[in-house]
Amino acid sequence: MKIEKDEVEVLAGLRGGVTLGSPLALVIRNRDFDNVRELMDPLRGHGDPITRPRPGHADYAGALKYRHRDLRNVLERASARETAMRVALGEVARQYLGVFGVTVGGHVIQIGDVVAKNPRTLPDIQYIAASAVRCADPEAEARMVRRIDEAKAAGDTLGGAFEVRVSGMPVGIGSNRQPGDRLDALLAAALMSIQTVKAVEVGEGISSKSFVGSRSHDTFEVQDGAVGRGSNRAGGIEGGLSNGQDIAIAARLKPLATLMKPLESVDLAQQKRAPAAVVRSDVCAIPAASIIGEAMVCLTLAPLFAEKYGGDSVAEVREHFTSSQRGAATLFEKQ
Repeated sequence: MKIEKDEVEVLAGLRGGVTLGSPLALVIRNRDFDNVRELMDPLRGHGDPITRPRPGHADYAGALKYRHRDLRNVLERASARETAMRVALGEVARQYLGVFGVTVGGHVIQIGDVVAKNPRTLPDIQYIAASAVRCADPEAEARMVRRIDEAKAAGDTLGGAFEVRVSGMPVGIGSNRQPGDRLDALLAAALMSIQTVKAVEVGEGISSKSFVGSRSHDTFEVQDGAVGRGSNRAGGIEGGLSNGQDIAIAARLKPLATLMKPLESVDLAQQKRAPAAVVRSDVCAIPAASIIGEAMVCLTLAPLFAEKYGGDSVAEVREHFTSSQRGAATLFEKQ
């Protein structure tokens, strides 16, 4: 929302632009809190409690789970506003991944019924950042903007999808040893943790139209003297492990639950029909969600790289990474 002018304050763990190895502490101030400070402070008076849950939000289930009579206690904690810190920390993780030459980029592939042409490689990051809806397809971008304007005029909201691509991945990140250590499982869980995400797709996991093995897998071939692949339908992950190709993972999001023309609900306090509550919200969150998706992918990959190539300094990590890559490159050389 435009009311927020986010600035990250570093409280600990950084000196001269370099991490010290101690815990990194960050804070982001929420300007909108001043507008609800008295409502949230019981010593100043609650105001009227919110008792009309929004269909599609955490309001109802959260109230019953935690025994809250005012839905503000649920909706504030369930708000996607908390992802601002995920993005801040994700940028730290992104810089760590840069030590290994890994690049992470997200872009919007669908808003409402408008579907963009999906590029086969990582889109130009600067072009995506300049796009009003973070879309790599100019024609689809213009139609997406129109759809958002139409939904806003109708008091409605829009869902859609974004994709995150990771280039420069080495082979072998993740594990096939335990179910919870699989790279695809970890990335799917990370993206599903984003509010309104309802489905995650790795490679052509959902969109494959053939469903026969002869047209579903990525064949091996020799390219310029090295092993390559004929396609990337697997999205860079096989058997829970990165296979050296770009990781391609998409998330599909439902429309936002808060409508300016609210859906039918009930007043839990009065036990009668009433329109759902209307609180701070937006029309379409897909472009913002793509940035959150990038952060979650970075936050998921960074500890896996630290586990495989870890050390106590960036210089040591680089040494371990270089040694590992050299060993992998010579594995099948004749002894």
